[in-house]
This record gives sequence, structure tokens and C-alpha cells, in this order.
Amino acid sequence: MKKRGAQVLVEELKHLGVDAMFGIPGGMVIPFFDALYDSGLRLILTRHEQGAAHMADGFSRATGRVGVCVATSGPGATNLVTGIATANFDSVPIVAITGQVKSSAIGNDAFQEVDITGITRPISKHNYLVRDPKNLARTLHEAFHIASTGRPGPVLIDVPVDIFTAEIETDGPGKVEVNLPGYRPKRDGNVRQIRLAAEAINAAEKPIIYAGGGVIISGASDLLAELAHTANVPVTTTLLGLGCFPETDPLALKMLGMHGTVYANYAIQNSDLIIAVGARFDDRVTGKIDTFAPHAKIIHIDIDPASISKSIRVDVPVVGDAKHILEELLRHVKPVDRSPWLAQIAEWKKKHPLVYDRTCVDGIMPQYVIEQICAATKGEAVIVTEVGQHQMWTAQWYTHTKPRHFISSGGLGTMGFGFPAAIGAQIGRPEAIVFDISGDGSFQMNIQELATIAANKVPVKIAILNNGFLGMVRQWQQLFYKKRYSGTVLKGNPDFVKVAEAYGVKGMRVTRPEEVRSALDEAIAHPGPVLMDFIICPEENVFPMVPAGEAIDRMIGGMA
Repeated sequence: MKKRGAQVLVEELKHLGVDAMFGIPGGMVIPFFDALYDSGLRLILTRHEQGAAHMADGFSRATGRVGVCVATSGPGATNLVTGIATANFDSVPIVAITGQVKSSAIGNDAFQEVDITGITRPISKHNYLVRDPKNLARTLHEAFHIASTGRPGPVLIDVPVDIFTAEIETDGPGKVEVNLPGYRPKRDGNVRQIRLAAEAINAAEKPIIYAGGGVIISGASDLLAELAHTANVPVTTTLLGLGCFPETDPLALKMLGMHGTVYANYAIQNSDLIIAVGARFDDRVTGKIDTFAPHAKIIHIDIDPASISKSIRVDVPVVGDAKHILEELLRHVKPVDRSPWLAQIAEWKKKHPLVYDRTCVDGIMPQYVIEQICAATKGEAVIVTEVGQHQMWTAQWYTHTKPRHFISSGGLGTMGFGFPAAIGAQIGRPEAIVFDISGDGSFQMNIQELATIAANKVPVKIAILNNGFLGMVRQWQQLFYKKRYSGTVLKGNPDFVKVAEAYGVKGMRVTRPEEVRSALDEAIAHPGPVLMDFIICPEENVFPMVPAGEAIDRMIGGMA
């Protein structure tokens, strides 16, 4: 049987389990959108292509499935770039489908032609330009396989318009075989290396588990907890690892690094063994590299061999999927009494807790808002953030207990990510309460997606922590640039409540601490989307903080 390329693509997407996708039409993708019209696939029409990429990303992080976004050629495709780079940094499986000018016009500077495969090559896991209609179905299946296996990441498929309209011989969806001889991600770790790791754990006096987003990606959270409890080892997590180990557990140290807890950073610096699982020792964790964990032997479990010994020398590398490696590791790890080490950590926790000044004369303390969101949702919500001070306050003051309940841009630090990512998360998990915790600066970068939640009745709850600044940059200017607030004062902010109402979204303004909980309860009870504008203390800072270039136990903020 013969079908147009666009029809083949839609049928293969459905076969792969796609039930929702995000995007905006344009000239070169009209045939694809025509095939979507009566396909049964849910298309979320966004108001900007960047929003579409972030929605696909949030969908994927919340569900563990591949997110899909689509854009036309030229500016439509280039508007996806920031979202693709964000997903690439954080190992998120998305497939981006872009239209392209007809094959015969490629390279001739045709209207709305850009070399999107060339542009995205450094920021994607892989990409394709489809030249032969017969390869369209196979390309899609390969893209999903590459995006979701090994270290996940974004894959782009660029489809010339004549490929969408071409007649293709097909036996029906799913009748293609993925055979990539050069791509064989290693799943099972080397048995000898795993046993060496177990021996090191059994012999250590002051070990610590350093867990990252790879634990969540591999579905290894339960195994990580079993390892921690079997061996009596405390656990600290990265920003993207939040939720992989419950922070209510006595062995939990919460987040480490630049804005981590004092006790997590002290534990790392005084440990004799670091068991790194699905984390990559980024600069926000290590601080000054030559002072990082000076007494520790390092075990590094990661599916990406390129991440091992990239910035920190590793003693026992184990390449493979965290879930499979932890299963094998648990066969060799023994219970060990580590009372002195745990007692030392308990002393640090008591001496250096997370605290903040609860008095504010010109607004609400932002940490209090986060605490109340946690209380109002009983810690069960899917929390999505933008990037900045509010992101770090959320990491610190919301109690993270479950995987895939905290979503944030980690590696790229993308302002404007949170709101559309929250929409994608809500589409993927319609039963969940989803909060976008945002700053007034970040929110305005994709504010137009208010139209998307209104049109699609997506019940995301938006909590803007409004301080009138680009807060994190202002904090650095205050601490290190003599309060020279250059370019960080947000004069001309809109009335966010009126903007929300103009889009048909319920808006609320909260100016006093005693109003916070009732506003949250009202928002949660409301069946549709809600925007809450919390007026917070304008110059409140995120502490503790490791200054750039310092060791991670050299923290400022009156905490260390």
C-alpha cells in the first residue's frame, strides 16, 4: 500500500506510543499538520517554538517517555535550539521534528532555509536530514531508540517538504528494524570493577553516596536506598538528583554544592570514599577542583564513559546502567557499623541547619512560600522551576521524597524553561498537582504560554516569587560587585494578575505571610490554571553559598 510521508510519520509516532506532541505549524510542515488533523494524536499548539521544546522536555522528565516537538523550517527550527540544548545538557530524551525546504532547493538559500542539522550537531545526541522517503519510518524508530537508550538525549529529524508529500510503499507501522552496529550502549557493568567497588565500600570508614539525575533516569531509586541502608552510607544528591533518595530519611544530606547544605559539603570534604552514581562532578558540585574531597577514593558509576574522569580523577570506574550495576553491587556489599561517621554527620546537621531570617518588612520571605507549597501539597506535587534564586530556594526548602517530582534546568540553566516544562509535565501526568515556581524575570521569557494553558485548560499552578530583580545576578552584584546593580532591576514589570486574567487564567496577588497558605489552598482547589504573584523581600539572598573558585566547604552566608 502507498501512503504519503506525512501519514507514514503520524502512524509510526502512534505505533511508538506517542499520544501528545507540542509545536507550531509553518509552510514546510503543513502536510504533516494536515495528517495530524484527524489522526487522534493530541497536538498542543504552543505560542513559541521554544515553549514547544521545553514542553516536550518537561513531559519526558515527568513521565520517563520520549517527548516530541515539531516546528517548521528556518526560524521555527532555530527557535527550538535553546530547548534542544537544555535537554542535551540534562540527558532528556526528546525527538524534535523540523520541516525543511524541498530537497532540490537545499543549499540555495531558499526562503526560510537553515542548516538545522549543522546548527544542532553540537547540542544534540544525534540528528538526521531525511533524503529518501523510504528511510522516513526507519529514521523515526532509530531516533526514538537513540534518544531513550544509553545516556538519553535529544534527536532532531529534519524532513524536507517533498518527503512529507512523497508516496511511500508501506506494510503498516512498526514494520522496520532498528540496526545500528556502531551504537551499542553498555548496560551491564564490568563484574570485576563492581567487586572492586564493593570491596572499597566494605572497607571505608567515612563513605558517602553522591547521587545524580542518572539514578532517576535508570529507575534505580529503590536500589540506591537499599544500598544506603544495607551499608549505612549517607546520601547527598545533585540538583537533578533531588527526589532519588527521600530527604525525610535519616541518612539524607539533601543537596550538595554551591547552594547545598553545609553538612553535605562537609561530609564530602571529609569522606574517605565517594560512591558517585549517575552524576558527572560538574563545577557547581566540586567548587575548586584541586581542593575537592582531598581524602576520598572515588567510585564512579555512569552509563556515559565520557563522563568518567572528565574533571575528577576516578579510582574505580564502572560503566553501565545504574540500575543493573546497583543490583550486582548489592550482592557483594556488607552491613558495616559506621556509628562514628554518622554521629559526626548528625553533629554537623545540628550545628549547621538550613535556616533563614523570618522577618521581612517589605514582602514575604521566599523560603516561607516554598515551605508552604510543600505543606499545602503534602510534598506530593510535581515541582517545576525556572532558573535563579527561586530555583535554589525550592531545592533547599521543598522536601523532595520521590523521583520525577522535581524538574529543573540544571546544566544549561535556562531561564524561561519552567513554565512550558510544567505544561508538558501536566500533559504527561494529568492526575498530578503541578507547580511552576518562577521568578518574575524568568516567567516573562515565555509568558505567552499563558494562552496555551488557557486554551487547553491545563491546570498548572504558577507561583511567581516577585522581587523586582533578576535575583541571582543581583545577589552576585551585591556580594562581589559593590551593589552595582547593572541590568538587574526589572523596571516596568507588568501586573501579572491582570496579564493572567487577560489570557483567561485565574490570577491572585499575595503580599503578606498570613495570606500565603489560604492562597495556595484556593489555587489547588481551583480546577483550572492559576497564577499567584507572591511579593517577596526584594534583596533576600540564597545562602549558604560557595563563591566561585572556592572549595565547597568555604561557604558564606553566616552558615559555616
